[in-house]
Amino acid sequence: MTPPLGRLSEVHLETIRAHFDRESRAPTTAARSYGRLLAHYYNLLIPPEASVLEIGCGDGGLLAQLRARTKTGIDLSSRQVERARQRLPDATFHVQSGECLDLKETFDVIIISETLNLAADVQRVLDRVANVATPETRLLLNFHNNLWRPVFVVADLLGARTPSPSTSWLSSHDIDNLLEMSRWEVIKRQPRLLWPLATPVLAPLLNRGIAPFVPFAGFAVFVVARLRPERAAVAPSVSVVIPARNEAGNIEQAVLRTPDMGAWTELIFVEGHSKDNTWDEIQRVQQAYPQRRIKILRQTGKGKGNAVREAFAVATGDVLMILDADLTMPPEELPKFYEAVASGKAEFANGSRLVYPMEKGAMQFLNMIANKFFGLAFSWLLGQSLKDTLCGTKVLRRQHYLTIAANRAYFGEFDPFGDFDLLFGADKLNLKIRDIPIRYRERTYGTTNIQRWRHGLLLFRMLGFAARKLKFV
Repeated sequence: MTPPLGRLSEVHLETIRAHFDRESRAPTTAARSYGRLLAHYYNLLIPPEASVLEIGCGDGGLLAQLRARTKTGIDLSSRQVERARQRLPDATFHVQSGECLDLKETFDVIIISETLNLAADVQRVLDRVANVATPETRLLLNFHNNLWRPVFVVADLLGARTPSPSTSWLSSHDIDNLLEMSRWEVIKRQPRLLWPLATPVLAPLLNRGIAPFVPFAGFAVFVVARLRPERAAVAPSVSVVIPARNEAGNIEQAVLRTPDMGAWTELIFVEGHSKDNTWDEIQRVQQAYPQRRIKILRQTGKGKGNAVREAFAVATGDVLMILDADLTMPPEELPKFYEAVASGKAEFANGSRLVYPMEKGAMQFLNMIANKFFGLAFSWLLGQSLKDTLCGTKVLRRQHYLTIAANRAYFGEFDPFGDFDLLFGADKLNLKIRDIPIRYRERTYGTTNIQRWRHGLLLFRMLGFAARKLKFV
C-alpha cells in the first residue's frame, strides 16, 4: 500500500496545478522549436509499434510528434488535459499527478520529459510508474544539464522565459540515486543538444557535428532505464548456433565440450561453403551423438552474419547463443553467458577476450589494437561500456532477436560478420548490454577466415555508417 502524500507535497502539487490551470499563453516559437528537437530524439528511442505513456504530458505537444501505436498522457492540470484531448482525439488522457498515478494497464515506453524537476516527490513518482511497467518496458527521461543553469537564471532576470513555478535542478547523480532507490536501473545516458533551437545551419552544425564530441556540455540529458530484473520461475531453453567453414577438426569437440544448459540445449551447425570435409563431419557427428539435440544445415548465402541469421531462423530455444567453430572461445564458458541472460542481469551478453591474459598466439598484436579501438569507439557510440565488440560469442533472448530482425531495415544488410548488426540492433532496442570476460585460446585446427586488412577496412566503414545513424543524428 502506498503511503499518503505529506502535507508539504500536497501543497506543492496544488501550487503547480494552479499555475498550469491559470497559464493560458500558447507556447513560444522557441519552445515549439525545442519541442521538435526533443521529439526527434525520442523517436530515435521509441519503436513505432510501442504503446507510450507520458507523465506530465501538458497540452500533448510532445505526444503529438511521436511515432507510436497508442498514446496515453496524464497531467495534473485539467486545462492542459483538455487541450491535449483537442489536439489528439485518438489518444487517451487522464487528469492525474505522477505521485498519484493509478492506471490499470501497462506500457512499452514511459516518458517523463522535464517533469521530474516539478514533482513534489520524485521517488514516489518513480515508484508509481513502476506499477504500470513490465520487464520489457523502457523508462525514458530527459532533464536539463546543470551546466546550463546560469543561462536559465539570466533568462529569468531578463524576462526572456515564460514564467514557471519553482523547480528542482536534478543532477545526473540525483537521477541515478532516485532510480536506484525505486525499482529502476539505468541502461544508458545520452546528453544531446548544444543549441536547443531549430535554427537552420547552426543547429545541425552544433547538434550533429559537435555535440557528440562534448557530451558533458549537452543541454538535454536523456536517460534510458528498466525495472530491476527478477529471475524467471522456469529455466529458459537454449539454442547454440555454430557457424563452421573449414572446421572439420573441431566439430566433434564442439559437441563434446558444449554443456547442457537450461531446460534443454540444442546445437545448430551451419556449414558455410567449406573446402574441406566439414559438412561430412557435421553429418557424421549428428548420427554419432543421438542423445544430443543437433540440427544441421548448409548456408545458402555468404558470410558469418548470413550463416547466423539462417541458423537463428530454425532455432527454437528461448536463449540464442553464437559459438565460433574454431573453439578459441571455450564452450565450457557458455554457462556464464546463460546465467547473465537467464537472470536478467544482461539482455545482451557480449564475450570479451581482452580482460584475462590469453594464450600465446591466440591474437596477433595488430588485431588486438584494432579490437581495443573498436571497443572504445562502441562504448562512446552506444553509451554502454563494451571492451571487445568483435568477439564471436554473443547471447540474447530469441524474442529480442526477432524484434531486432523485424527492425533491421533501419541499418540495412550492411554487416557480413553479424557482430555489428546484433550490437547496433540491441542498442536500438535499448537492451542492457554487458561484457562477459572469457579465456581466449589459440586455434588448434585450421586457419582463420578473417582477412585482416580488407575486413578491417570494411569494419571501419560500418562503424562510420552506424555513427551517422546513432550518434550524428
